[in-house]
Amino acid sequence: MVCALPSVAALGQGDQDFLAALPPELLPSVLSTDRPAPFVQALPSTPASLRDTLDVVRDSPASPADIWAARQWLNAMEPRLARYLPEAQRRRELLGRIHHEARLAGLSPSLVLAVIQVESAFQAEAVSSAGAVGLMQIMPFWVRELGLPADDLKDPRRNLRYGCTILAHYLAVERGDLTRALARYNGSLGKTWYPERVMRALADRWSVQDAGRATAQR
Repeated sequence: MVCALPSVAALGQGDQDFLAALPPELLPSVLSTDRPAPFVQALPSTPASLRDTLDVVRDSPASPADIWAARQWLNAMEPRLARYLPEAQRRRELLGRIHHEARLAGLSPSLVLAVIQVESAFQAEAVSSAGAVGLMQIMPFWVRELGLPADDLKDPRRNLRYGCTILAHYLAVERGDLTRALARYNGSLGKTWYPERVMRALADRWSVQDAGRATAQR
């Protein structure tokens, strides 16, 4: 998740707000025009509601129809995840958490599965060469933006909360444009290779409508 920072002259108000939030010791390297681009993406201002999502449970009572749909989804996804997680209990626990966090953020749980497959292949301890961590490969600067210093991004529960929150935020920024939101998530806005990989994973393995073929690929 490495991306270049635009020049200061090209920054909008939201980007300037982001830079203003950086520690003073980082500003010279970020604003310098004669140094390589940093590993930090200029982001829109972080709304208070996005930060609150990390700490406030906003669940409403699930209807019987919602409970039935969740069970059907879990039963369909559980055998597909066996390729990555052989232990049945771990699979069901992770799927339950993914469904919970995705719904909390207003996302499709199957889309979140596709993102995790592409980002980490379901390895909770994964760390990329750019420093992104965990299941959804969260860059550590998000801890400063959204959470607490003690947050462990290798903890699947915390990692999923960050990842789903960030992806939902980018979907809102892009007004529902999933291609652009996924590209922002990856730090490759303007390119389509990452959204294409996620959508291919979704279609090939995690689509609810394609249970037969995905199960056969176990």
